[in-house]
Amino acid sequence: MAKKDNNNTQEKLLEAITLQNKGDFKKATALFLQILKTHPDNVFALYSLTAIESNAGNTAAALNYVNRALKFGPHFAPAHMARSVIYFRMGQVKEALEDIENAIRLQPDLAGAEVHRQAIINIGSQAPAASHSLAGPGAALNLKALELQQRGQLDEAAALFQQVLAMQPQDFVAQYSLGVICSNQGNPEQALNWLTGAVAADPSNAQAQYALATTLQGMALYEQALDAFDRSLTLNPKYMEAYNNKATLLHSMNRHLDALKTLEVALTADPTDQKSLNNKGYLLTEFKQNAIAATVFKHLLTLNPDYEYAEGLHALARLHSCDWTDFDANKQRIVEGVKAGKRVANPFALMAISDSAADHLKCAEIFGKHRFPAAKQEMWKGETYRHRKKRVAFISADFREHPVGYLLIGLIENLDKTKYETYGISLGIRDGSELFKRYRCAFDQYLDVQDKSSMEIARIMRSMEIDIAIDLSGYTSGSRLDILSHRPAPVQATYLGFPGGLNVPYIDYLIGDKVTVPESDAQHYHEKLLYLPHCYLPRDTSVKPAPTTLPRSEFGLPEKGLVFCSFNHDYKINPPIFSAWMDLMRENPDSVLWLMKLNDDAQQNLAKNANFYGVDPARLKFATRVPRIEDHLARYRHADVFLDTFPYNGHTTASDALLAGVPVVTLTGNSFASRVATSLLHDMGKADWCTNNIEEYKNQARAHISRAGEKTVAQKEAESIDWPITVKMQADGFCQALDQIRGPA
Repeated sequence: MAKKDNNNTQEKLLEAITLQNKGDFKKATALFLQILKTHPDNVFALYSLTAIESNAGNTAAALNYVNRALKFGPHFAPAHMARSVIYFRMGQVKEALEDIENAIRLQPDLAGAEVHRQAIINIGSQAPAASHSLAGPGAALNLKALELQQRGQLDEAAALFQQVLAMQPQDFVAQYSLGVICSNQGNPEQALNWLTGAVAADPSNAQAQYALATTLQGMALYEQALDAFDRSLTLNPKYMEAYNNKATLLHSMNRHLDALKTLEVALTADPTDQKSLNNKGYLLTEFKQNAIAATVFKHLLTLNPDYEYAEGLHALARLHSCDWTDFDANKQRIVEGVKAGKRVANPFALMAISDSAADHLKCAEIFGKHRFPAAKQEMWKGETYRHRKKRVAFISADFREHPVGYLLIGLIENLDKTKYETYGISLGIRDGSELFKRYRCAFDQYLDVQDKSSMEIARIMRSMEIDIAIDLSGYTSGSRLDILSHRPAPVQATYLGFPGGLNVPYIDYLIGDKVTVPESDAQHYHEKLLYLPHCYLPRDTSVKPAPTTLPRSEFGLPEKGLVFCSFNHDYKINPPIFSAWMDLMRENPDSVLWLMKLNDDAQQNLAKNANFYGVDPARLKFATRVPRIEDHLARYRHADVFLDTFPYNGHTTASDALLAGVPVVTLTGNSFASRVATSLLHDMGKADWCTNNIEEYKNQARAHISRAGEKTVAQKEAESIDWPITVKMQADGFCQALDQIRGPA
């Protein structure tokens, strides 16, 4: 009998909802009330009656129904949102904000919830002037305009706010809201005018000072923005968003220490603020304090296990420290999170733990859509340019002493200038190095725009009628991919700095080669594939190893014995690959493993792990930096075998080893990042040095060990190591690839 009654209730509920959707509210209400007579705790009936009464303007009745719905269903997110809307209309901003945040916590993807939350924040839940601003003859218009604003009807809302200002020229809410609307519509200059007026109307409003600061920040008026952030924090010392945005601004100004100090103050005000903890952890990684950063991320994850990208950042900080605690469990959580569409790791972190091209595609899609969405309006409107030479812009922060800088310079210098006019869009520091000077001369036009906003840079590129824009950073640290989100050029591509696809709609091409990105893997890339005839990784062949090599003792190496070498970054080393290295070392008791010294934590943890595998930690040798790259390349001659990492291969480091004549053993994976060394070896005619699993990897290393010592260092110095693909061949191949572009993708 109970089952039959339940079926009848469900049928009535379905019928009532159908009537409600058709607009027959009278009949729908009658059916919902019938259901409540026998089932007064039916949350769906109560929620539906809330919507009907709210839309009819019966606020008291709506509030009564929604309160009853939440009494019986406290975890029903739509009811929290419904009550938030009611409170918002009543001007009870604090209560409205609390309810919508509960709704988002219970159901993060609840449709319209985030937009509604932002609308509430726009009038300042903590603003002391909000209550009096919603008084006077314009109060009703203001409330109606705010409702339209939160629904996304910005033009209609703006028109009502203008009516308010006609009656009350100094009205705070109207000026503030118009500033927010103009900002959202990509009109920062007008937003600045309105927000300046809002601040004048109520100088004690921290929210207005904050909004003014963020607008100034977006216009690259950085010092003025910092002043406004400071005013907002003086007014509200617990304004966490202001602390975090100020820190972000300081970071973009290369004032990293000041950014970290700002976050320390923020965490003094609120030690549990999740965004501040996340930003602090990220900054600590830039200061190479990875072990401390890992503890910060771990604390963040205890507060919120689902904090966006924290799991990946935590794993990456640990990898930088060679702390492999729970490595497999961490990897599994990240991979499963990516497959489930969660913001669990950024694409760069995933590259260090997985070689799945399918997972990399999904991760890039999640990250790109969230962090670098396409702009609402594209700058290029479909015009056809008819330049005598194609205008190609390269965008990077690394036209200096940096791995990307070293790799690319020869290619840029040798591009066919009869066909292509080159533009260097420099976003990085001016280090004054010889390499920096070469870049300034290599481009036909060099633009130093590090101090400009992304919007300004995009406008400059559009005004210059760039035909092809090439991003060289992707999802690496300091990326300014949002420049291209405005579509300043008809064709936009990514190359070199990030070994993988970006999966955003405004990047048309991925420049690679048929080894790093086989045609059979095209489904794992959003971009069209633009293939170079040789390895995608270029090489400036004018830089060669120094003609003479310092003795082993200068580098802390024993005079005799086998030298395994892997100068890759610490985060690329992991338990499976390190275990293989230790197997080889145990088989060769006179051998040492020569690694790059990057931080003390990594060195100490590697020593502990070597001991765990039964290898004397003293056999791990750590190379420190040398002033000249030529001397760095020369010291490779002391190595007998270069052992590559996996799943993130050595890229520049593998190239360096090959240039110095050192055999490289690599493990070929399924992702771009895990196939770069394989591509290099194919170019060198050494495809047989590539392996497909750990056992093959160790066997290939053993084969090289058997031939170790065939040449002395003196013999290696006497040999001229010629890179088989000259820089001219690289440049010509690059131009051939660009020639394949006939128009927008």
